[in-house]
Amino acid sequence: MRSSVSRTPPPPSRAASPSSAAAPHGLAAHEVVLMMDTDPVHGLDDDEARRRLARFGPNVLPASARDNTLMRMLRQFHHPLIYILLASGVITAVLGEFVDSAVIFGVVLINAVVGFVQESRAEAALDALRSMVRTEARAVRGGHVRPLPSEELVPGDLVLVEAGDKAPADLRLVRSSELRVDESALTGESAPVAKDEVVLSAATPVADRRNMVYSGTLVTAGTGAGVAVATGARTELGEIHRLVGSAELLATPLTEKLARFSKVLTVAILALAAVTFVIGLIRGEGVVPMFTAAVALAVGAIPEGLPAAVTITLAIGVARMARRRAVIRRLPAVETLGGTTVICSDKTGTLTENQMTVRTLWTPEGDRYDVSGSGYAPEGEIREPGGAVVTSPTSGALRWCLLAGAACNDATLARQDGRWTLTGDPTEGAMLVAAAKAGLDRDALTDAYPRVAAIPFSSERQYMATLHRARGGDHVVLLKGAVERALDLCDTWMDADGGVRPLDGDAVLRAADELAAGGLRVLATAVRFDAEPARRGEPEELDERGLRGTMVLTGLQAMLDPPRAAAARAVRACHAAGIEVKMITGDHAATATAVARGIGLLGDHSDHEVLTGAQLAGLPEEEYPGAVERARVFARVSPEQKLRLVDALQSRGQVVAMTGDGVNDAPALRQANIGVAMGRNGTEVAKEAADMVLTDDDFATIEAAVEEGRGVFDNLTKFIVWTLPTNMAEGLVILVAILFGAALPILPTQILWINMTTAVALGLMLAFEPKEEGIMGRPPRDPARPLLTGSLVARVLLVSTLLVGGSWWLFQWELANGADEAVARTAAVNLFVMVELFYLFSCRSLTRSMWHVGLFSNHWIIGGVTVQMAGQLALTYLPVMNRLFHTAPIGLPVWSRIIGISALASLVVAVDKRVRRRLM
Repeated sequence: MRSSVSRTPPPPSRAASPSSAAAPHGLAAHEVVLMMDTDPVHGLDDDEARRRLARFGPNVLPASARDNTLMRMLRQFHHPLIYILLASGVITAVLGEFVDSAVIFGVVLINAVVGFVQESRAEAALDALRSMVRTEARAVRGGHVRPLPSEELVPGDLVLVEAGDKAPADLRLVRSSELRVDESALTGESAPVAKDEVVLSAATPVADRRNMVYSGTLVTAGTGAGVAVATGARTELGEIHRLVGSAELLATPLTEKLARFSKVLTVAILALAAVTFVIGLIRGEGVVPMFTAAVALAVGAIPEGLPAAVTITLAIGVARMARRRAVIRRLPAVETLGGTTVICSDKTGTLTENQMTVRTLWTPEGDRYDVSGSGYAPEGEIREPGGAVVTSPTSGALRWCLLAGAACNDATLARQDGRWTLTGDPTEGAMLVAAAKAGLDRDALTDAYPRVAAIPFSSERQYMATLHRARGGDHVVLLKGAVERALDLCDTWMDADGGVRPLDGDAVLRAADELAAGGLRVLATAVRFDAEPARRGEPEELDERGLRGTMVLTGLQAMLDPPRAAAARAVRACHAAGIEVKMITGDHAATATAVARGIGLLGDHSDHEVLTGAQLAGLPEEEYPGAVERARVFARVSPEQKLRLVDALQSRGQVVAMTGDGVNDAPALRQANIGVAMGRNGTEVAKEAADMVLTDDDFATIEAAVEEGRGVFDNLTKFIVWTLPTNMAEGLVILVAILFGAALPILPTQILWINMTTAVALGLMLAFEPKEEGIMGRPPRDPARPLLTGSLVARVLLVSTLLVGGSWWLFQWELANGADEAVARTAAVNLFVMVELFYLFSCRSLTRSMWHVGLFSNHWIIGGVTVQMAGQLALTYLPVMNRLFHTAPIGLPVWSRIIGISALASLVVAVDKRVRRRLM
């Protein structure tokens, strides 16, 4: 009940700066009160609160300095390839080709807009993080409880919290009653944490500070009062905000490789153009004709279609991933997935269901019952040691073990939108489901055993007990709690027939230890049948002092957050693909180890591969990266350590994908080469910081996305290998003409026609190419490997040579046989296009023949070829096109020579492929 106190407090003096409160969890509550110069009952008065607000500022996370919109947009044009495209657009405009110029400028603008949107994602992450602390708080000011906007809280404020509240600041508890807080978004702890005022060691990590309630966490049960020791940027949430803001936005492998490729291409184009111009002048040619030739060479060498091809190929990858429940927020992330060498996965909700599930039931006679199914859906079976299914136990230890778990319980389960959802503690939800699997319905139990009194769970007593009225007026006491505490209250145990026998506490502890060794959380259940109060007419009360030595132990329930059904298969698939999988969690080492072994991440004897946050903190700097690379499980780690783990792996040359769902994951998500957030249970902060969001929160979806990413990179590589020979050959054929003092075989406008039409109608069809067989059987690409390997560069040079030789010979042949320059150039233009067309089918696989992948397995290519051929016929035979592009009609003999040279080039490429495949 919320109330106010009328006594006026003494005026507080000047508070210590929160920065001086280095470890409030390591101080007694009264010491924190003195340090913050406040009152543990009356709080601050209004005047002092105003002074502190002016001194420390509002309780909000600071906004980062941002460039204005114009500067952010202009920054998108700062790239060598964009410079080349802009120059190409200007040149084509000067040449009067305004349509082509408009297309090029359109491509540049589209890429700039995409980059502008991508850059906004980090700012959105910080905005989402700031919104987490914008809530209403209840503070004691001048002895009165009053609601305040959380922005107005100051260090030293006495803040009250209760179930359902979101903590508005970092609070050192001074009072608490049955207080439990969900810290999963901050620490990764899967279960709500019990809180009290106990003094802790100053070295206690954040996840174990039970006397602190941190900003942004959610109170799930009980009440408490705490002194605000940190607000705004000084809170733990504020530290994460700082880490998110400082984490470096890394270039993806694709963008890095394209940047290097663009710089090399820029230098090569300028050098060739300059050589062409100088050679022409040396040969006595005029300045204007040589400038035109240099422009033609530059235009020919520019791959105008590359940015569009990259964007469209990535966009197609985005669509394919969306169908596999992975939503891409940043286009280059599609390709990055394909190059991933390490996946750092959160445990709770990613590798596991994030739903506690009872796995084993143990009764005092030593029988162990296996429980199937997972999560909160009441689907599964309970099987006896002999394998028989338990349908509906009517008596004995098993029945009362299940009944105690379900009736001594405050959780509720409901089916919403096709999913079972839990309200309350996850362990209580697991016990409800276990009872339902044995046919013990919660509503029926409530009707048969209505509750009349209860002793709630607390961290001190470590158990919960309830009093129920049974049929006939008798009473039943049900209890569940920690094994050691239950044994303190029991002196007998129940057998399978309901009989009572003397308790063997050592046997119970041995069974509990065996279950806990498997990473299971073990709770004990007990019962007491009491007819005396009903017969004597005594009040229906439950006295904690009267429980000791009166309870009958009915069994143990062992539970865990189970691994996802597809997680083990996905981990195996990643290992087969040469991708290392590491678990990074804020949960306990024993729990993390059990889950890791369950999904095949660890063997049975691999404790050396498990490191805790404390062990990481003690590693020497020079040993840190190596230890991180060797270990597979990291438990009880802080947000700063997650960020450092990702950075250490990247320092070893790894391409890191990091998954997470909580606020504590956001800095590492942003630092990773690709951040993967959970869409179903993830926080908005994590989603905004990530490059990809999983709509089903399933680790197996990451493996599917990696497969799609590899396919995307394959298709981009195929496009580049397909388009470069044409660009090189167009430039070289101009250079050859200048060297020999001959007429240009192709003109700048014709080069633009070739480049723009073939890129759209032919090259982009490679973006729709299906994934090749065995794509997940390859090792990850070496991040240091260039975009094109030596063999692919050799193939580009081979095709370029064939194009230069074929087009030069055909151009000279037509001139020698009486054709005018327009006809000869038309033949050369069509030869370029036809060689590209034949070569396109070869590029559908960079290692196998086109017959192996199937001639008609990509219907888009057939459509593209049809469109391209229609365009070539129009270019060759329509008078308006003849005037615009200086072409002329050609006869069948010319077409036969074009087809023959194209087929010969295709045959040479096929032989090259076969020879290189045999040498591999």
